[in-house]
Amino acid sequence: MRRRVGALLYVIGGALLLHTGTTYARGALARSDARAAWERAEAQRAVRESRLIDFGETAGNVALGAPVARLVVPSIGLDEIVVEGVGDAELNAGPGHLPGSVMPGDAGNAVISAHRDRHFSTLGGLQIGDTVYTETAEGRSSWIVTKRRVVGAGRPALFSSEEPVLTLTTCWPIRYVGTAPDRLIIEGKLIAGE
Repeated sequence: MRRRVGALLYVIGGALLLHTGTTYARGALARSDARAAWERAEAQRAVRESRLIDFGETAGNVALGAPVARLVVPSIGLDEIVVEGVGDAELNAGPGHLPGSVMPGDAGNAVISAHRDRHFSTLGGLQIGDTVYTETAEGRSSWIVTKRRVVGAGRPALFSSEEPVLTLTTCWPIRYVGTAPDRLIIEGKLIAGE
């Protein structure tokens, strides 16, 4: 009987490891696809700019999972491609841009969220005064971190703004096991846009 129970536990453990490994592998592939799509879009934009032709691009609706920005934070070694959406599939691929919020650099609050144990695992090291860079199809923007706060998971934490604001969110504490009880909210003020 002990052998059967032991064998069953090995099978269950193996199945859990396989499931977790598959989820992370899918995320790594989606992240790679998002980075490749971003690089293709950057190359196309460079060609368009070099030809000085106006192709009449419009922002419009962006498909969920489509790469929409690049987020770089040198102080914590973060360089991620941001995808549209904050559902499970999108957050598995990379940080997600909250649909309905503005794009980084535009007037308003641009909200980007990611899992604390994946793409924003180093976000806890971001401090007031650190510089954050974003790139979108509209250009590159530089931000300075002005606020850092922790709020309860169920409390409202996002706000509207007429000025350009960048808000980065993740669950808190970063190293918490299980469903984290709080949210880390980091806000940045636009200091330069190209």
